[in-house]
Amino acid sequence: MATGQKLMRAIRVFEFGGPEVLKLQSNVAIPIPKDHQVLIKVQACGVNPVDTYIRSGTYSRKPLLPYTPGLDVAGIIEAVGESVSAFKKGDRVFTTSTISGGYAEYALAADHTVYTLPEKLDFKQGAAIGIPYFTAYRALLHSARVKAGESVLVHGASGGVGIAACQIARAYGLKVLGTAGTEEGQKIVLQNGAHEVFNHKEANYIDKIKKSVGEKGVDVIIEMLANVNLSNDLNLLSRGGRVIVVGSRGPIEINPRDTMAKESSIIGVALYSSTKEEFQQFAAALQAGMEIGWLRPVIGPQYPLEKVAQAHEDIIHSSGATGKMILLLN
Repeated sequence: MATGQKLMRAIRVFEFGGPEVLKLQSNVAIPIPKDHQVLIKVQACGVNPVDTYIRSGTYSRKPLLPYTPGLDVAGIIEAVGESVSAFKKGDRVFTTSTISGGYAEYALAADHTVYTLPEKLDFKQGAAIGIPYFTAYRALLHSARVKAGESVLVHGASGGVGIAACQIARAYGLKVLGTAGTEEGQKIVLQNGAHEVFNHKEANYIDKIKKSVGEKGVDVIIEMLANVNLSNDLNLLSRGGRVIVVGSRGPIEINPRDTMAKESSIIGVALYSSTKEEFQQFAAALQAGMEIGWLRPVIGPQYPLEKVAQAHEDIIHSSGATGKMILLLN
């Protein structure tokens, strides 16, 4: 290691596997920003389900080992590389991606994946914007092409993406229905844009949704757990309805006939299929939401860096999500 290279604490993964492969190290070199890169002093980092899939080695994108997980950070610009004009040292920012990994005291990011964090949001909220809000926006506006006046069911509405979807859908003039698995989760969903909420742990909750939406059905379903719900979703849809698959944890058997009479669609969404221009467009809409005040992330469980393995365990196995899971760095 070069003399004088400054060191930081960071989580490193040397092999794919369970949460136990997340190793806290205190002698990791602080990266130096090159052209079009910024170095961020991380205050908080969002924990996303995708982090666990990448760590386990089951995800379509495999990073080179060893690597530091984490994409959504919020913090303060520490240094900028050549050709960076949009940011300077001391700016409050959040990201939708990092180059060096966010579970660390400092993170490197490409300047086009970094956005200004308004004063009215704290760093924990900043770390909850990236993947959840950009994914929810892409799902609703880009993939489902929702129109004001349509109805949307957010299936699994109390987690990071779910709350984001409820807030965005409500701001864009949709009738918003949500589901959650706990009483606390249901309350949060109602406080964040849903007109109605249903408990997806109740045996007959699908019937209750059907009763609420009537003959017409639901125009759009934002689906967080397709391997459990997809078959039910197809039966809930309106004519020309769309299920947008945001998350799935395994296979499911469906009857394709359920799509025929209604000419409904099943559309997958992957945030990182977005072009640079699309990211810019999503960011502009979300920035407006922050200024106006409808975009306000709800923070869920918070963990120090030392407890990251527990965070990875909890995000997959907890009884019901409520808000966005955050790692606190400073």
